[in-house]
Order: sequence, then C-alpha cells, then structure tokens
Amino acid sequence: MPWLVLVLSAVLEAVWATALSESAGLTVPVPTVVFLVATILSVVGLGWAMKSIPTGTAYAAWTGIGAVLTVTWAAVTGAEPLSPLKVLFLAGIIACVVGLKFSTPSGLTVPVEK
Repeated sequence: MPWLVLVLSAVLEAVWATALSESAGLTVPVPTVVFLVATILSVVGLGWAMKSIPTGTAYAAWTGIGAVLTVTWAAVTGAEPLSPLKVLFLAGIIACVVGLKFSTPSGLTVPVEK
C-alpha cells in the first residue's frame, strides 16, 4: 500500500508541475487552485508513504516518477518535443525507480521518533 500511495502522490506531482506551468506565475485562478490542491495532496501522500519506505528511496522514486510523467504529458500535449535520446533517459529514470522498489526490503518499517 505505501508504494501505491507513493505512485499516486507522484502522479499528483506531475499534475501540480503542469498546473504551475499553466498558472502563468500563479496569476490564472483555475491552474493556481489545481496547483495548490495537488501540491498539498502530493506532499501529504509522500509523507504518509515515508512512514514505511525509507526517506531517500521514497523521495527519489516520487521525484523520478513525477518527472517522467511531467515530461511525458508535455510531449503528448505538444508543449515539449520528445527525442529518442530523451526517451532513453526517461526509460533510465524508470529503470532506476523500479530498481529502488526492488532493492527496498519488503515489510520494512521506518522508525518514527516521538
């Protein structure tokens, strides 16, 4: 479940990054609201996932997935060109995130200090 929440939070990271771009410096109301809501939900999900996934692994996976999705969305919508080299590097990020997932011991619980 923590990895699912982490992936969903990374999707929201791509949403807020795209909304931020569309907000024209937080001056367009709808993208600005989408940015704010998606940012809060994304960070809350990341924080929750970090209760079970080590911080470095969770953060690296969150940013990697979010970056790949943001670039992919920009390419699909025509906002950014996609080259074979860019695809290769995005695939590398995906491979690294998968590697992090499988190198993290199952059932690992991160101690929380009180």
